[in-house]
Amino acid sequence: MGFDPEFDKPSFDQVMIAQGRAAHLGQALIHADAGLSPTKWQASTHPPALRDRIKVIFDGVDTEVMKPDAAASVTLPNGQVIRAGDEVLTFVNRNLEPYRGYHSFMRALPAILADRPQAQVVIVGGDDVSYGRAPAKGQTWKEIFLNEVRDRIDLNRVHFMGKVPYPTFVALMQVSRVHAYLTYPFVLSWSMLEAMSAGCLVIGSRTPPVQELIEDGVNGRLVDFFDVEGWAKLVTKALARPERFNDLRRAARDTIVQNYDLKTVCLPRMVDWVESFGPTPDRGLIGA
Repeated sequence: MGFDPEFDKPSFDQVMIAQGRAAHLGQALIHADAGLSPTKWQASTHPPALRDRIKVIFDGVDTEVMKPDAAASVTLPNGQVIRAGDEVLTFVNRNLEPYRGYHSFMRALPAILADRPQAQVVIVGGDDVSYGRAPAKGQTWKEIFLNEVRDRIDLNRVHFMGKVPYPTFVALMQVSRVHAYLTYPFVLSWSMLEAMSAGCLVIGSRTPPVQELIEDGVNGRLVDFFDVEGWAKLVTKALARPERFNDLRRAARDTIVQNYDLKTVCLPRMVDWVESFGPTPDRGLIGA
């Protein structure tokens, strides 16, 4: 709320709308025995009086599926095949919209493509709106920001995939040299964790949800959400000298395997948490 003044300037109405939308969550939690949140940042957005009853356990990443694969390849819409080791920049959202930084990413592309003449940019995401407000009638955020830079980029090297099947997404993360991920202070995309699990170099926005997972220079890199020039410079550097970032790629995967793996970490924690609420004298099992 009020994070990106280009689209939504802070106002009293915004505050009231946000409080109204959150009211049912607070009411539900008051009547619940406990709550579950996938990330610490999400849990922190609840009213202080309710935070103690919220347990943080992530849904989990299948690290046996999302893992590096030197033999991975993806066929693009124009028939071109990209492979692990190629100069590939990826950007993935459910839908292409400002909440996920699509505008900042597109505005950085002219400088990136000019400096890296062999780079291929692969963009995954639909034309609808998942979060935030919709654009003017008859328009899509995808076209609005593509049109803004259209005359300054080589469209033969920018590939819009739309929404893809999960196996294609997996392979795309395995061939990606650099994965750009941006988000407002909002729910974190699971795709970012999956990209890390696949051994991607993730360059993320310096916003709280991302900072919970990525420490700049340790297991990824961070750039201010609105710093278009900064995005262009860092992405260009990472595309040009991938070997300099191998330690970060390994650390990214280690972060997910050690702390967010579905089978060894998250599912056991969730089972333990659920079973801790066993039957009590005033709350028996259903059907007992």
